[in-house]
Amino acid sequence: MAAQKINEAHEHIAKAEKCLKTSLTKWKPDFDSAASEYAKAAVCFKNAKQYEQAKDAYLKEAEYHTENKTLFHAAKAIEQAGMMMKEQKKMPEAIQYIEKACMMYMENGTPDTAAMALDRAGKLIEPINLEKAVDLYQKAAGVFENEDRLRQAVELLGKASRLLVRLKRLDEAAVALQKEKNMYKEIENFPMCFKKTTAQVLVHLHRGDFVAADKCVRESYSLPGYSGSEDCVAMETLLQGYDEQDEDQAYRVCNSPLLKYMDNDYAKLAISLKVPGGGGKKKKAAAAPQGGAGGAPSAAKDEEDDEYEGGLC
Repeated sequence: MAAQKINEAHEHIAKAEKCLKTSLTKWKPDFDSAASEYAKAAVCFKNAKQYEQAKDAYLKEAEYHTENKTLFHAAKAIEQAGMMMKEQKKMPEAIQYIEKACMMYMENGTPDTAAMALDRAGKLIEPINLEKAVDLYQKAAGVFENEDRLRQAVELLGKASRLLVRLKRLDEAAVALQKEKNMYKEIENFPMCFKKTTAQVLVHLHRGDFVAADKCVRESYSLPGYSGSEDCVAMETLLQGYDEQDEDQAYRVCNSPLLKYMDNDYAKLAISLKVPGGGGKKKKAAAAPQGGAGGAPSAAKDEEDDEYEGGLC
């Protein structure tokens, strides 16, 4: 079967070469037909799992589409060449071809196709190179944003933000999340603004910037429905616990369903959040859960005094 497909591929290549020849009666090469034959050859090689030869055939197809001024089809062929590199597990080369195709899509006036190709490229490279995936998702988001397709843009920004958190590039993640939140506000998806505020708080607290975290919540009070919402109350409680070094209060919020069922990268931030200097209170709360986190500050102080008393006996 494979041998038959390879033979068919070579027959198509021979036909393509014939289309390119000129004579006394044929002054110009037939680039369109040559490109078509190379496309057929590429499919035959692909079906025979001869991916390197398939890639070469797609590049030839692209070359003759370019000669024929059919840039969209040339870009498609180059993208396919990239997919043949993917089949050979040569991901960096695959991404290079796809990015080249995207530039051609842009030149051809089809930015949506470019953005979708960049998104596909991001998915391909994500398992092996998170940094490159972030770059591709952000580029795709930028293309959609320029076309005023904010719903598609914000979805891709969200992918980039989550990967920045995974990479522990938290300063950049904070900037990306603010951009996401602004975009959701623009398209009036306020529940998603609430979720992004929660993500922002977690990122800023991991950065050790309580002031920035608090500011995100305060700014969100202007969002319709935020004040008094479950998200708002949870963040106010978390910030209070963090500020007062009440580890138990912060722990309860961070392990609540609201935060545990966020996107995995943010859920991990929640459960790994440490409250500065809050170690003692959590231990005491565990020993006497009936006291709760809602007790008066003086009661908490008395508990701490008891701890010291025990230690000085």
